[in-house]
Amino acid sequence: MNFDLSEEQEMLQETVRNFLENECPATTLREIFDGDTGFSESLWKGMAEMGLAGLHLPEEHGGAGLEILDLAIVSEVLGYMGTPGPFVGHALAGLAIATGGSDAQKKKWLAALATGDAIGTVALAEEGGAWLPDQWSLEGGSLTGSKNHVLFAEQADVIVVGVAGGGLALVEKDASGIEIKDIDSADRTRRLCQVSFADTPSEALPEGEAAGTQLRDVALVLLAADAFGGASRLIEMSVEYAKTREQFGVTIGHFQALKHQLANMAVEVEPARGLYWYAAHAMDHVHDESERTAAVAKAHITDRYMQVARDAVEAHGGIGFTWECDVQIWFKRAMFDRAWMGTPALHRERAAVMAGW
Repeated sequence: MNFDLSEEQEMLQETVRNFLENECPATTLREIFDGDTGFSESLWKGMAEMGLAGLHLPEEHGGAGLEILDLAIVSEVLGYMGTPGPFVGHALAGLAIATGGSDAQKKKWLAALATGDAIGTVALAEEGGAWLPDQWSLEGGSLTGSKNHVLFAEQADVIVVGVAGGGLALVEKDASGIEIKDIDSADRTRRLCQVSFADTPSEALPEGEAAGTQLRDVALVLLAADAFGGASRLIEMSVEYAKTREQFGVTIGHFQALKHQLANMAVEVEPARGLYWYAAHAMDHVHDESERTAAVAKAHITDRYMQVARDAVEAHGGIGFTWECDVQIWFKRAMFDRAWMGTPALHRERAAVMAGW
């Protein structure tokens, strides 16, 4: 039995990587990272023209109709390349509407989301690290309250908001009573905002509770995939640095201690590839295991990413922590992947409870 990716999936990853190498090289990535918004309209337009904005959306609404695994392997490439932009929030908003929305809501939003002409995002987190559906407290209808750590809210045309009872509601960009405040967070490739509502009109998704649970699990898988890609990139960067940096007349890659450190980094990361693959596969094919495997993948891989980021800074002799070295970009992405949607400790506890431990 072949457990590898299909030729089409490998081609998808290669195509996305080639596009990003051309359209978002290191110089462009630094410009966006240092910019005010973390958003490049031309880069997003190019990604949308490739079909990435609607990769998982139904074909009848202009999407490609692919599976969560296909979405996840693209997220891996974006993590590897350190790609800035609203991909994660946009993908989750489209998924929520596709799975939980009414026919009218799907007709209004999905085609525009699939082409990237409209940008979507999700507003989930509340005070005290309340990320999960059973922790949401905003009452539906006219929303009053706030949501934290909302991805690219300033660019979004529609926001999918988690509401009390685990449901979801739509809020449009120009709705009354909405206030968006930028947060100067560490990861400048994925900008965060606080969104406040004051009697803001919203429109409930009819199947919002089921969609909210799926949205949570897919978010965990996409973060795990991004973390795997980012960790892989940091290992490669560290190996290349070890081949060129000289100390005491030889490249530092000759030193046994560094060889061991690089080997340990690779051993920590590479086996985790199948962990996020299976979690993504389970979303479409093994529903009984999808919730637990998503939690495990997020907890384990984002933790490994954070450790590899620390090791990469050490392998670069500390310069990896400075703004002048690109390692810092992936270090900060590791911080984001570990924290967004809840810490590894939270999801390990959830996984343990689901396993009956």
